[in-house]
Amino acid sequence: MLGSVMTPAVMEICLLGLVSLVPLSVITVLSPSLKEASILHICHCIMSADTEVYAVSIVGPFPTAVTSLLDLTRLDLHNNKLTGPIPPQIGRLKRLKILWNKLQDAIPPEIGELKSLTHLYLSFNSFKGEIPKELANLPDLRYLYLHENRLTGRIPPELGTLQNLRHLDVGNNHLVGTIRELIRIEGCFPALRNLYLNNNYFTGGIPAQLANLSSLEILYLSNNKMSGIIPSGVAHIPKLTYLYLDHNQFSGRIPEPFYKHPFLKEMYIEGNAFRPCVKPIGFHKMLEVSNSDFLV
Repeated sequence: MLGSVMTPAVMEICLLGLVSLVPLSVITVLSPSLKEASILHICHCIMSADTEVYAVSIVGPFPTAVTSLLDLTRLDLHNNKLTGPIPPQIGRLKRLKILWNKLQDAIPPEIGELKSLTHLYLSFNSFKGEIPKELANLPDLRYLYLHENRLTGRIPPELGTLQNLRHLDVGNNHLVGTIRELIRIEGCFPALRNLYLNNNYFTGGIPAQLANLSSLEILYLSNNKMSGIIPSGVAHIPKLTYLYLDHNQFSGRIPEPFYKHPFLKEMYIEGNAFRPCVKPIGFHKMLEVSNSDFLV
């Protein structure tokens, strides 16, 4: 189905449930007004290559033709089977607001040229290589989703300079490094609410400086190789609501302030080497301690 919605402020093109025998690049001329579109949805489609039909997916390389849509503000390509890299020409889309694909190879640094980008969804792909530090050039970026890829290396600390970043999710990759390296820039991540570092290979401890992330609500560190004690200062992050420390190598005792935190609802500590004297953290709150390896 090819549909369009035209208003004085926005033109939206929807390609939903599309069945086609033509190359994806031809989509750009299916509608005479497509070149004026500001929002383009291409998802849940059925395309064919030769005689084989691929269900609920567009199959093939990234459609470079969309990079010529200079008025595009939002591009949605989720739930497809696009392959290959994101082309460097993507940097031409100066007003791209959402990018969500199922692609592979490296994340192109040219994405850092999309100065108006607010949401970047690259999760559930096969991206390899390091996270480009050029993403720190996106002053309006609020949501960065990179989980479930094959990313390696360290998270660039330059991301901490993003003044509006609220959500950073790099879970389920092959990343290394320490939290201390990530937050080494003074005044970093001033607006960050949700930090997902789970299921990677992070090492080291939780630095006391983490308490400077005063907007933090969710801290997800599960399934890494982190160690050391939990600094009591983390319990003074004002709106900390969910804390996941499970399946690491943390030790020592749970600091007393965690039991009195007014917003903390869930705290998972199983699979560590914490000492005894763990107690409930309050009414309708949860402290998950099952299968913990307590030390006497």
